[in-house]
Amino acid sequence: MIERRAPAPTWREREGWLASYAARGSLSRGRLHPEAESPTRSPFQRDRDRIIHSTAFRRLEYKTQVFVYHEGDHYRTRLTHSLEVAQIARSLARALNLDEDLAEACALAHDLGHPPFGHAGEAVLDEMMSDYGGFDHNAQTLRIVTMLERRYAAFAGLNLTFETLEGLAKHNGPLDPDGRDGAVLRTVEDAGIAEHIAPALWPPLEAQLAAIADDVAYTAHDIDDGLRAGLFALDALEALQLTASPLAEVRRLDPASRTIAVHELGRRVIDRLVRDLLDETRRRIA
Repeated sequence: MIERRAPAPTWREREGWLASYAARGSLSRGRLHPEAESPTRSPFQRDRDRIIHSTAFRRLEYKTQVFVYHEGDHYRTRLTHSLEVAQIARSLARALNLDEDLAEACALAHDLGHPPFGHAGEAVLDEMMSDYGGFDHNAQTLRIVTMLERRYAAFAGLNLTFETLEGLAKHNGPLDPDGRDGAVLRTVEDAGIAEHIAPALWPPLEAQLAAIADDVAYTAHDIDDGLRAGLFALDALEALQLTASPLAEVRRLDPASRTIAVHELGRRVIDRLVRDLLDETRRRIA
């Protein structure tokens, strides 16, 4: 006899499991171009899916984070970095009972506006564009998802929810019109979304988690890439507060190879940062 199982909960029913301070798709502020609701996916799930299927997301495969060119299969690209950030952001959101899909959407899209050739490429492009206001990768990310990506007959861009757009615009926090955020604010105005994202306020907690997950990922993975590239030795990490204790743990394991030691160190650094982040977040929310 075939056992009958209860139907899986709908996305609206799953919202009942979220914390009171979580973003909710059912309460979303909507999109610049109104669309009918999906019966199977929340608004934030749809954002995540649109980002994954975008041309700009695929292009991240050929863009590097630190090195000028992806010189070997073991060095990270913007694509692999974004996937790692999304995994950390989703894990953090789950632990805090926040909306995992919104956190993941913000994480997957946060680097879409970066040019090729790592940080050096952006510095050169910024200099070349100095007569036109320079180049800002966060502003370019917003341009891509609101104007440049062309996949739909009804509108330009991906028509993401205002919550996701707010998270991308405020990747570094509330927008400062007199400081570094001038380019982002101009793009917000050009895209017609300023009244929907309250530039001076913090974005949803899910977006803040995605930004911190970015810091966690590149902190650990820059160490990993630097060790692989021979830029510094394991012994040099004994002097750093973040890595001294994890490195001592790894050495007690007596790994069979340096490669395994590097992997073990990376895991422990991420775990240490994530645990500290969760503890501090819970303390501040309580």
